[in-house]
Amino acid sequence: MTTTANPASAGPAPWRSLFLEHISKLDEPYMSVATVGRDPHSQRPVPRVRTCGFRGFFGELPLHPLAERQLKEENQLNPRIYESEMLSFTTDVRMEKVEHFEGSDGAIEVVFWVKDVMTQWRLRGKALVIGDEAGKPAEEEARAEILKGLRRRRGEDTRSSKDGDDADWTWEKEVTAYFANHSPIMRGSFKNPPPGRSISEIPDDPNLRLGQLVPDLQDPIARKNFRVVVIRVDEVDQLDLSKPEECRRWKFTSIPTEDGERWEEVELWP
Repeated sequence: MTTTANPASAGPAPWRSLFLEHISKLDEPYMSVATVGRDPHSQRPVPRVRTCGFRGFFGELPLHPLAERQLKEENQLNPRIYESEMLSFTTDVRMEKVEHFEGSDGAIEVVFWVKDVMTQWRLRGKALVIGDEAGKPAEEEARAEILKGLRRRRGEDTRSSKDGDDADWTWEKEVTAYFANHSPIMRGSFKNPPPGRSISEIPDDPNLRLGQLVPDLQDPIARKNFRVVVIRVDEVDQLDLSKPEECRRWKFTSIPTEDGERWEEVELWP
């Protein structure tokens, strides 16, 4: 299945370049991910936070050389013709956070602390989950929403197709690239017993067990559980503590427009 991004996007967000510069200073770009769940007994809303690996902006996945080679060998490498300000990470569809997205219209906030520049980045928005079969309502709805945040890249890239045709790019290849970027042992984690269940509950399926290696990019069990989470960011809070005597803080808010979005920037008291 192919797609075409909206070419009328307003261009890069004003916070994009500095954010990427700061994130590049992290040895491993992990982020705290907050969602809203429900207490199983009282049904009251409860916050939940965990640490996830930041996989870059959607459409711009930085590939490991081994992953890129395998994708090329299997003709699963998308041309790199899109960019965005939509954060991405991966998850197991059986995990609690996916239920939280479904019950809160995708409400999510992530936080990065970059000590080298003494800056905190908080990004809020809507989480969209992809990786299921094409044609399913939830999958198609998520893809359509993500499409609104994609825009065509400017200039050439080594992963671009010969003619730059959008028809060479597919959702399935993009999700496969995220899967390929994991090591075989990490791919195997998607064949673990159901996360969060008591270990006294032995899975009925003997294929679900710990410590498996998955070299196959299309392993049916692992891919059934594998998902990519894409965050359409609508608010960014940047707190600069590099000068204790003169801390500064900015808020960037996405404002929908007829041809995409524009960003409103306001400096706040820290």
